[in-house]
Amino acid sequence: MPMTHLADIDRHLAALGALPEHRRRVLRHWLQAIPLDRGRKALEHYLPKPLRQALPALMTEWQHLATLHAREPSEDGAERLLLRLHDGQSVEAVLLPRGGLCISSQVGCAVGCGFCMTGTLGLIRQLGSAELLAQVATARTLRAVDKVVFMGMGEPAHNLDAVLEAIETLGVEGGIGHKNLVFSTVGDERVFERLGQGAVKPALALSLHTTQPALRETLLPRAPRLSPEWLMAQACDYARRTGYPLQVQWTLLEGVNDGDDEVERLVRLMRGQPAMLNLIPFNTVPGLPFRRPSWDACRDLARRLHARGILTKLRDSAGQDVEGGCGQLRARLQPVRLQRRGAEPDPGRPSATSA
Repeated sequence: MPMTHLADIDRHLAALGALPEHRRRVLRHWLQAIPLDRGRKALEHYLPKPLRQALPALMTEWQHLATLHAREPSEDGAERLLLRLHDGQSVEAVLLPRGGLCISSQVGCAVGCGFCMTGTLGLIRQLGSAELLAQVATARTLRAVDKVVFMGMGEPAHNLDAVLEAIETLGVEGGIGHKNLVFSTVGDERVFERLGQGAVKPALALSLHTTQPALRETLLPRAPRLSPEWLMAQACDYARRTGYPLQVQWTLLEGVNDGDDEVERLVRLMRGQPAMLNLIPFNTVPGLPFRRPSWDACRDLARRLHARGILTKLRDSAGQDVEGGCGQLRARLQPVRLQRRGAEPDPGRPSATSA
């Protein structure tokens, strides 16, 4: 069976005689894409012989937890990565400009956000903590990564144990600064109970999208029924305790959540809070009934909010031209077992470059 969870890896390493310090060294090589022949002499004297002998095969096995199937570069410096998992399922990660990486926590998503391609899939399966880490390890073989955001396919709160385990590992063996690990969620009581308990405390992003409870239920049909006021209070309390400002995510949908009424409620909700508002114009997804506001309208909205004391950033999602922007990710490969039943796989966009 593949080692899809860190617990599987730990048991295997222990069986090869690894002590905690050996485990840390091995994980650093994997997660930071450090070749085994770099510092090889030190490894030869440091690791138990059975582990040293097994290490090349182990590294190969872990790499296959998220095999690079195709990569599609964007004109803006981003790059969408299509990754095949051990069972034939697939997820997508996005290399962002300036050293960022957006990774997926699930195949599909159960929340069903009406403006997101991933949500149309439903939840297919959870990813193990080692599969989360494998996305980072694979991406680092392509370019440097010093920030990881859990904003790809899936709702991290629905895979909380695996995501928190991966965050802690990335913040220690992965060598990523804690404030550069970003946990994104639509809001869940379990997140606010547990997020601050670990040794590594990530930054928090709250996908709010509207201040109106009834509209939020329509846009995010299977998100917990928690009021925007309660969510903001919990999230801002966490921000104060960590010292990292809360990132409030707001997908701008023309005629839906971009009106003056939302501006007034946002001002009441956010003024004086340790939070910043990220306005993200809707990225076109075929078949979804929303429109992207004009760039001038988006810019005017950001200006008005900023003038009212709300720290606001207008973000044009990276990788839109290769369907790598917010809400555009999906599982573009079908498992082999489905192909044998006659299902047609989606090979992704024709211009994707197979790895």
